[in-house]
Amino acid sequence: MKIGFRRGQNVLIRLACFCMLVCFCIGVSAKAGAADSGWDKFVPPPDPQFDWMQLTNGEWLKGEFKVLYDYEVEFDSDELDLQTFDLEDVKRIRTHTPQSIRIEDPALSEEPIIVEGILNMIDDKVIVTVGEETREFTRAQVVTIAHADIKKKDLWSGTISLGANFRGGNTDTVDLNMRANVARRTASSRLVMDYIGNYSEAERIETSNNHRLNVYRDVVVSKKFFWRQLGAEYYRDRFKNIDNQSTLSTGLGYHIIYSSKTKWDVSAGVGGRYTKFVSVEPGQRNDNTTPAFGAGTMYDTEVTSWMDFLLEYNFQIVDREAGSYTHHFISTLSNDLIGDIDLDLSFVWDRTQKPQADSSGAVPDKDDYQLIVSLSYDI
Repeated sequence: MKIGFRRGQNVLIRLACFCMLVCFCIGVSAKAGAADSGWDKFVPPPDPQFDWMQLTNGEWLKGEFKVLYDYEVEFDSDELDLQTFDLEDVKRIRTHTPQSIRIEDPALSEEPIIVEGILNMIDDKVIVTVGEETREFTRAQVVTIAHADIKKKDLWSGTISLGANFRGGNTDTVDLNMRANVARRTASSRLVMDYIGNYSEAERIETSNNHRLNVYRDVVVSKKFFWRQLGAEYYRDRFKNIDNQSTLSTGLGYHIIYSSKTKWDVSAGVGGRYTKFVSVEPGQRNDNTTPAFGAGTMYDTEVTSWMDFLLEYNFQIVDREAGSYTHHFISTLSNDLIGDIDLDLSFVWDRTQKPQADSSGAVPDKDDYQLIVSLSYDI
């Protein structure tokens, strides 16, 4: 009997210890939960000098809000420098200076409207304050957000990419490549300038030298449509018998996919092209002016958290003397390297269907290909 009593006593003691341990764990969890809920409710006090942004994981950033465009938010952190976030990862934005917000709501207007004021975005609510007056919208109604001061330099952003290859010894070669992209984005429009240039020489003899500059201005019509008010291209490649070539056009564009991870645009337009040739066969004109019909597409997607894939394709249909059909194709894998520096691998394909023969009767090749490895830096 004593043995049974002792065993029962031991069981009761163990059970009591187990209950005490469970109560202790519950108490610790409750305190942690209370602490977490306290931090979840934390909101920085009003700040006359800085903007604030909170991510969905609860982290706060102090600095300057730059722009919301294509479902991406650019924020210049006071400590982390310029950062880009998917809109779906942003919980709250509060600015200390007026912003220009483009709103699309058929109930308010058939056309998108611009509202300016201090921005306070809280979850799905977008509150705009001007003096004592406030207006409230939903996040789904917002198309773009940019600084209200259209002269502000922060509306500009850009990327520059450089690639080089030098070889000495039995064969001396030099290969240089440069790409640059500069954009100015407001709530209602974007101005984009894109440049690519290549230079190569072997044994001090130039083997390639070409340059292409594209400039276009888009006006936001709605979340799906944009008007390309003006598109301009300058191209030069003496090895393709093109001394200089200029194209002007206008057209419309449409967002097939428009999300935080993927953007896919198509556009088409009409215009004109002027081409001056390096040399031509006897009896031929050394320049050409032709109407042009063009179309293109741009596809940009986030493959992983550290890799993006970009594809651009544009073609022009012109008359026989200007080449009948030309296209410019670029695909790029961009890999995050260090900070604002990326490692890019690009494939470029340019084609002229019917190249113009030079004064000796030689006809340039229809296709030019390039595989470029370069480092790019976000400005």
